[in-house]
Amino acid sequence: MESTATPQRLTDRKRVAIVGAAIEEFLAAGYDATSMDRIAARANVSKRTVYNHFPSKEALFAAILCQLWDASQGGDAPAYRADKPLRGQLLDLLQRKLRLLNDESFLSLARVAIAAGIHSPERARDMVARMGEREEDLTAWIRAAAADGRLKTDDPLFAALQLQVLVKGFAFWPQVTMGQVPLDAKEQKRIAEATADMFLARYA
Repeated sequence: MESTATPQRLTDRKRVAIVGAAIEEFLAAGYDATSMDRIAARANVSKRTVYNHFPSKEALFAAILCQLWDASQGGDAPAYRADKPLRGQLLDLLQRKLRLLNDESFLSLARVAIAAGIHSPERARDMVARMGEREEDLTAWIRAAAADGRLKTDDPLFAALQLQVLVKGFAFWPQVTMGQVPLDAKEQKRIAEATADMFLARYA
């Protein structure tokens, strides 16, 4: 029986296979020991096929992290609303981030990324730059609220980084570096609310 799969579907399937194989390789062997050859072999595709989808190992790793981010979010981030209370909007954004930080696959790959970055500061900067756009949701929201006169800051990026630090101090670094278990739903809610209240006490 002939296959009815279209070329696009076959391409999509290969991309999925490559990403899945890459995740397994990165987790099993670490960043440095993982090669595009090994990923291709595990995915049962040619090395050329891997490079057709991803120009480098760095790009592939960044794409995996972004894919995990997207999967945890369930749609686009809510935009700033001038007619809605700030606290509720900020809680929505923080809870989206906490869902990602509760994902064991993301935490495991973050450990791989951190270990790789320690040995190569240049590589670490590249990874941070590739992931930077995924931190933009909070920055864009703060910038819009400040432009509307509801937040007092002339540096939205700095304010967003403060939010990131407040959240990751509880829901990322202890899990990645000390093996603490991810936060449960009650703890996530507590962290989101406390972080939002502290931020708004300073900037609202």
